[in-house]
Amino acid sequence: MAIFSMILSLLCGVSLFLFGMSLMGDGLKLAAGNKLEAFLYKMTNTPLKGVALGTGVTSVIQSSSATTVMVIGFVNSGMMKLKQAIGIIMGANIGTSITGWILCLSYIEGSNGIASVLSTATISAVVAVVGIIFRMFCKRTLHKNVGNIMLGFAILMTGMQMMSGAVSPLRESPMFIKMLTMFSNPIAGILVGIAFTAVLQSASATVGVLQALSVTGILTFASAFPIVLGIGVGAACPVLISAIGANKNGKRTALVYLINDLFGLILWSVIFYTVNAFVHFTFMDMTMTPVAIALLNTVFRLATVIVLFPFISKIEKLVCWLVKDNKEDLEDEADFDLLNYPALAIAQCHRVMNGMSKKLRKNVNRAMNLLNDYQQDKYDKVQRKEDLIDKYESRLGEYLIQLTKREMNSAQTRQTSLYLHTINDFERIGDHASYIAHMSNEMHDNHTNFSQEAWDELNVVMEAVREDINITCNAFMKDDKEMAQRVAPLGAVITGLCDVLKMRHAERLSQGKCGLEEGTVFSDILNSFCRIATHCASAMVALMKSGETGSDLHIHDSKIYPTNSADYYQYFKEYGQKYDIGNQEGHMLSMEPEEVE
Repeated sequence: MAIFSMILSLLCGVSLFLFGMSLMGDGLKLAAGNKLEAFLYKMTNTPLKGVALGTGVTSVIQSSSATTVMVIGFVNSGMMKLKQAIGIIMGANIGTSITGWILCLSYIEGSNGIASVLSTATISAVVAVVGIIFRMFCKRTLHKNVGNIMLGFAILMTGMQMMSGAVSPLRESPMFIKMLTMFSNPIAGILVGIAFTAVLQSASATVGVLQALSVTGILTFASAFPIVLGIGVGAACPVLISAIGANKNGKRTALVYLINDLFGLILWSVIFYTVNAFVHFTFMDMTMTPVAIALLNTVFRLATVIVLFPFISKIEKLVCWLVKDNKEDLEDEADFDLLNYPALAIAQCHRVMNGMSKKLRKNVNRAMNLLNDYQQDKYDKVQRKEDLIDKYESRLGEYLIQLTKREMNSAQTRQTSLYLHTINDFERIGDHASYIAHMSNEMHDNHTNFSQEAWDELNVVMEAVREDINITCNAFMKDDKEMAQRVAPLGAVITGLCDVLKMRHAERLSQGKCGLEEGTVFSDILNSFCRIATHCASAMVALMKSGETGSDLHIHDSKIYPTNSADYYQYFKEYGQKYDIGNQEGHMLSMEPEEVE
């Protein structure tokens, strides 16, 4: 019964410790807002800065896994290169050892003087009281988050004390002493360190439990060292689990975390135990203390980073070799682990949408090229790429909908809604490109052809559509609102051209210069051109609205961005003259922009 009570108290202490650490980390991230993540990826232009920054950030948020998850997101979103991420992950391995030093405070005891002031009970009580005051009585969100940080620290210290109290009776247990002696076997100790850390999913928690065991006075260096070696590899387990289902960059970044700790384990265990076989170190039976555990953990991690640091480029090549590129995967696929970081998730969405827009632009051009030069393999490629564009829309739509369920500020909520609108426009443009390719296929199979006059007119419209889709995609990728202003007037010109061409083709039909079947196909192709122009304009409306506040989020794509600005009419006239096919300019200039559909 006493053993059951002891185990229960130990597990309760571990639970409080993990909850306190989680509460501290979450409070720090919320208090920092998006600044912590932004600072992390902006200040990593050199590997050394990356190591320093990874150490600092992990020391603050008390979790190398959380730091690694953020870094995985940065690499996926294109904000950070894999080489930069390696430096940060190395630093995170050092930073996570800082927790052990913080936990040493819980072993400061005394009944009077400075020791009484610095005792765990006093520190925890003061921090808890101040924290609950901030949490309950302050109105500002920042102050409430600071309160959560302080409460998390107090809970962490209380959990540590509970763990120490639970294992304190073990110092007189012969069975426990025998078990610790078994851990002095290197292989057994390493496996225990890996397994225990994998279960707790926290290197800091395992170090904390090891420090608690050290207060029994029977934990020796020979028992502690192999466990510390295994802790790093065990801590990689939750990171590897989080990478399941991630894209290639996520898997590579997670592997960096594993390789760093696995290399440290193999290198130092081989060197240490080989040298010990000949020298027989005298400190193997040294009794470990909480401070000694913290020092051992820090020295081990720091030494590993020092050895690996010059080989960062080699590690990058290794993980790229282990996780090879798959041409069938989506480029820069969204990482769902970043949903907890809205600013980064939104930036990542823009990066993925850039990939979608590049493929869209190429597919529109491929489809129009088929009208003049039909080839079956190119037709098949258009349809394959259309399936890929649909996949982009589906994945991005799912990701953005998940993001809307997270806590975001008004600007982030607005940007998410605008992106949802834009991917719908992109997907619809892709559908019309696929339909144009389908019409080309029918024309080829049915030997349908147009008169030379019709082809000449159609080629003019196709050039206008090419320019329209190029401007649209470039403006979106560069976030260029000035460039985006050109799309609506160009779209109006395209619509006017299509109207004129339909009337001319009707005249050819009435004169018997063209058959009914050709007339139907010609009209369907022009309708697709009009719809592409409309969706291009609609997507640019979303881009131009992205910096506004309080404007309507429900953008209708049935009209091409109505405006009476001088720039609009200047661009409208410029494109009307550029794509003049004779006598149509007067018709188009007589149109009000609001009437264009």
